[in-house]
Amino acid sequence: MIKSINVKTRSRTEFVNITSEVQAIVTESGTDSGVCYIYVPHTTAGVTINEGADPSVVTDIVSSLNKLIPHKANYLHMEGNSEAHIKTSLVGASECVIIEGGKLFLGTWQAIFFCEFDGARNRKVTVKVMEG
Repeated sequence: MIKSINVKTRSRTEFVNITSEVQAIVTESGTDSGVCYIYVPHTTAGVTINEGADPSVVTDIVSSLNKLIPHKANYLHMEGNSEAHIKTSLVGASECVIIEGGKLFLGTWQAIFFCEFDGARNRKVTVKVMEG
């Protein structure tokens, strides 16, 4: 089963918690045990799993990425979004989560985040659920 999640971002760099949307796709699939693949088909956006309970964790990650890879620097890419490409390469475009008992097998504090690095935009996240 493959489904898409639409994500509308509001700022240049933003993490959006998509855990409930991904879980809804797992539930809809009826899969009790298997694997859930989350893939972002964009070169300036990614996906990561990190703490979802304390929003300051995401704030710290975004702040640190922006300090390490600033928006304006001596980049050669002509579109003006080189830092977004670099951040996406570091964060990655996919995650894989085990499904057990029909639920995403995430740790107590873990959440799945869509990572925007070139917003605001309308984006897609592709989710594939495989039983097994």
